[in-house]
Amino acid sequence: MGDRWHVEVDRSVCIGSAQCLHHAPAGFRLDPARQSHPTASDTDANERILAAAENCPVEAIAITLRDSGEAVFPPED
Repeated sequence: MGDRWHVEVDRSVCIGSAQCLHHAPAGFRLDPARQSHPTASDTDANERILAAAENCPVEAIAITLRDSGEAVFPPED
């Protein structure tokens, strides 16, 4: 069985570029204020979700391992 991720969007940082929708259309939605929300806060590890986080121009998307809380993205320094 694969890893489970917890996905969060910091809406105080999100600028509504919709890059997350471009990379993972099933994983994110924009509200009427163009703020991103994950469609599910907990999800199976998924390359499209990771690509969305990596390509967010303001790094508003954080991914952690659901069970341990260890950072997946952005990686801890």
